[in-house]
Amino acid sequence: QVQLVESGGGSVQAGGSLTLACAASGYTARRYCMAWFRQARGKEREGVATIDSGAGGTGYAGSVKGRFIISQDSAKNTLYLHMNSLKPEDTAMYYCAARNVHFIWGCEFSVEYNYWGQGTQVTVSS
Repeated sequence: QVQLVESGGGSVQAGGSLTLACAASGYTARRYCMAWFRQARGKEREGVATIDSGAGGTGYAGSVKGRFIISQDSAKNTLYLHMNSLKPEDTAMYYCAARNVHFIWGCEFSVEYNYWGQGTQVTVSS
């Protein structure tokens, strides 16, 4: 059974930084996709960043490119999202997700992710 547990959310002022972590367990595939999504109040969920656990390739939403970095510690089975230059519009519940690598679309957000964490709240004040 795959379990994803996020941590590291909190409140920060605009321009500040936060690092989210996602502890993963139970995934038996040797190569898989992990991603961060977020959902602001009253808005649809959106993809933030993805990483291919085997190839190491990453992808980012345009709104966070250059400010956020996704990384993984394979030894600890932990996914990270390093968030810099935070803006009030980054305020949202952030979710960790996982799925197998798609043979055509790789780790793109558009292919549904199967496993989800419970989320961690990030609040950025102006």
